[in-house]
Amino acid sequence: MPFSIDRIPAGFGRWDEVLALIMSAFAFMDGVIDPPSSAHLLTVDGLRDKAGRETGFVALDGDRIVGCVFALERADDLYVGKLAVAPDRQGQGIGRRLMRAVEGLALDHGKAALELQTRIELTANHAAFARLGFHETARTVHEGHARPTSITMRKVIS
Repeated sequence: MPFSIDRIPAGFGRWDEVLALIMSAFAFMDGVIDPPSSAHLLTVDGLRDKAGRETGFVALDGDRIVGCVFALERADDLYVGKLAVAPDRQGQGIGRRLMRAVEGLALDHGKAALELQTRIELTANHAAFARLGFHETARTVHEGHARPTSITMRKVIS
């Protein structure tokens, strides 16, 4: 099925749909990752605020939001977060196209790399990001845990 990738415009009013998309896309992590996903802390107002600090993109199939991603501009890179694709649309290239949009944004802003974090337990995500050109650069520990809980991955772009 066809879909388009659009930058989230100022005045965007569909945050409830974006929140529902993120929650459905991240639901498989419940009971798998420890600590639980920060997605559980998101609200409509929080997403609106996030979009004020970061650049967001949505994937649209007609009028339906089927994917999203956010990118935070930092000194020498973009930090990618909350990449989500509707469960019934995964495996159709939507995530890849959203990441390509973020790469284009990075190049437009003179950034040399993308960075993201994924949880230790999510080995399929590690493999998916590796296929997109990311490699592990660090492991981090969430507060209150004795073991690494996240993997930092980076992709150098040109």
